[in-house]
Amino acid sequence: RNAFRSGAELLRSLKLDTDLACTGAASDFPCLVTKAYASCMQAGDPNDPLLRQVLPTSSERDEVAGFGCDPVGESQFQAAPGLLQKYQSRALLVCTGACAIHCRYCFRRHYDYQQTPRGPAWWQAALDQVAGDPAIDEVILSGGDPLLLPSQQLAALMHAIEAIPHVRRIRIHSRIPVVLPSRMNEDLCAVMADIAKPVVLVIHANHAHEISPAVRAGLKAINHAGVQLLNQSVLLAGVNDDADAVINLSHALFSAEVLPYYMHLLDPVAGAAHFLVNDEEAVDIMRTAQKTLPGYLLPRLVREVPGAASKQLIAF
Repeated sequence: RNAFRSGAELLRSLKLDTDLACTGAASDFPCLVTKAYASCMQAGDPNDPLLRQVLPTSSERDEVAGFGCDPVGESQFQAAPGLLQKYQSRALLVCTGACAIHCRYCFRRHYDYQQTPRGPAWWQAALDQVAGDPAIDEVILSGGDPLLLPSQQLAALMHAIEAIPHVRRIRIHSRIPVVLPSRMNEDLCAVMADIAKPVVLVIHANHAHEISPAVRAGLKAINHAGVQLLNQSVLLAGVNDDADAVINLSHALFSAEVLPYYMHLLDPVAGAAHFLVNDEEAVDIMRTAQKTLPGYLLPRLVREVPGAASKQLIAF
């Protein structure tokens, strides 16, 4: 409710020229930035790495070959309304279209959320599909952002998944712990602690400046409720495309009881080509970071390829 909903409004709060924002880009993909996230930005710095992730700019309107509306081919893998089954043993439920923040590189920025299940009655077809396929041993809740569901709805959904005998664990992908840390409250911790099967929460942080004291406290609370915490990042030009940024983020994550998991190469979604870091640069960044970080703090460099049996590991 209290988020910034225009680039100009966000820029004014940071004492920056409002002309840096592109209203045309925001009409294509609305601007939405929580005040908690904006509070971690450096006022007066137009190149702040957090600001660059969320500010609508004119570069988004450039048409670039190879960048499209379905960059990872999700339209091919609809097993039921809102249920994506790209890999043999995992199924992903897009359980809400709502987000607390609109990251400009989002690979689902063109996703048709009108077809997304919006509540328990809508989820049943997806749950029936999972229940009928014993090869599925993990269900991933995604969106939008599943942690924006009311706690009662989230609990009901997780218990319904938990009741499927062959599902071993539940995984949640969320940016909420980073951009709206107040959601990591006692209510949510109680929901997680009440699930008997393992729960994995994969957060999404790209820069050490995102791990504020409030974020760190919220993550520790949810970890102490019995949730395994992992992080996935996207390698983004002008945001985290140097080894020091990767190193600093890994240390910040570990201080919040989170292990680095994946460093994604950019999904080629229309509107995000200006964030691209090429493979050679990415490998060089990770090789340099590897010299400093212990193995458990070094994320795996990966690319998602439509139709592949898994994420494609990029050797470095």
